[in-house]
Amino acid sequence: VQLQASGGGLVQAGGSLRLSCVASVSIFSINVMSWYRQAPGKQRELVAASTSGSMTNYADSVKGRFTISRDNAKNTVYLQMDSLKPEDTAVYYCYAAPDPYTPSAWGQGTQVTVSS
Repeated sequence: VQLQASGGGLVQAGGSLRLSCVASVSIFSINVMSWYRQAPGKQRELVAASTSGSMTNYADSVKGRFTISRDNAKNTVYLQMDSLKPEDTAVYYCYAAPDPYTPSAWGQGTQVTVSS
């Protein structure tokens, strides 16, 4: 699986961005697709995850502000980010874990910068 992330940029606090992650294969049966982020000097952390069974999970810091969704027809996972805060500034990575027998994959990362 190859992943191509896009949609990052510079936005003022309170603004919105939508990240996209396009997969090279059908995502319909990929068990878990997630977004992670890594801020300078910090460890990479899970932001949001989506399962093939339509379950979602969010980090406490983004609950109510971020929404992860899948478009199976476009092999794309989105991360809608609203009410952005300066502490959301990071490189955002998409991640796919197809199943226990297929290697997982990371996208190349897209920079999100939120100014105060």
